[in-house]
Amino acid sequence: MIKEKLRNLRKQKGMSQEKMAKILSTDTSNYSRKERGETRMHDEEWEKLAEALNVPVEEIKEENLSGIVHNDNSTFNDNSGNYYNQNFNIPNSIIENLQDYIALLKKEIENLKEEITTLKS
Repeated sequence: MIKEKLRNLRKQKGMSQEKMAKILSTDTSNYSRKERGETRMHDEEWEKLAEALNVPVEEIKEENLSGIVHNDNSTFNDNSGNYYNQNFNIPNSIIENLQDYIALLKKEIENLKEEITTLKS
């Protein structure tokens, strides 16, 4: 879920992702993931960005609905059908950790691809 309000206002104010990343004391790629809704933005980060954009937090903050997972895996389907296509609430901290781990794995895959290319040549 892209943080449309934040992205649109950032662009209207002529601010780059690099500048926003500096405000949050992070790197640009991490800020970009936050703006795209791939990683969680904490309340204090919303406050810093709102202050930098000179708007109230409510004007830019969008809740991330990633805490709800839709399960349509038939493995969980019992004879009564009670668990099929049911919503499960997963804490945001677990989702954040998994997203960070996935990003780490993607980076490692890229490093390994580069190493393979180097070794082949």
